[in-house]
Amino acid sequence: MALGPTLETERLILRPPVAADLDGWAELMGDAEAARFIGGRMARSPAWRTMATVTGSWALHGFGMFSVVEKAGGRWIGRVGPWRPEAWPGAELAWGLHPAFHGKGYAVEAASAAMDWIVDHLGWNEVIHSIDPDNLPSKAVAARLGSRLLRMGHLPEPYQEKALELWGQSAADWKARRG
Repeated sequence: MALGPTLETERLILRPPVAADLDGWAELMGDAEAARFIGGRMARSPAWRTMATVTGSWALHGFGMFSVVEKAGGRWIGRVGPWRPEAWPGAELAWGLHPAFHGKGYAVEAASAAMDWIVDHLGWNEVIHSIDPDNLPSKAVAARLGSRLLRMGHLPEPYQEKALELWGQSAADWKARRG
């Protein structure tokens, strides 16, 4: 049973997570530096629970983060997509890629495809990105998407103590950018 659509870009496939993605997901979340800004390093079993949470979002809300797969090698390289858990500071487009795939433009490519889907199919009027102030690479991705710092904010429990920068843009701004 497919939980959601499959999107394709020139180099990537975006699709809802499947059980076979666990190895890549656990590898990403097991890397302390890669997981630093997306929940922190975790062992395989908690990584499975985070993957199950994202998959559950598809079942509960009709959207969630996509697994990102490199077309050339078929390797799972990360996650990107719409994200809005209970008490979240806004409707978010989030991303996290395996460090082996940083610096290739994949985050912007995948996030752009997801943003198109969010605006065209979910109809969100504003899309945010919750970014740790120290996460310079994510700020660069957000800027390349045309987003800007909108305001400061906080995530819900158990992350409420850490102030975050909420970057984002309106759907109208996105549509004008993509022309």
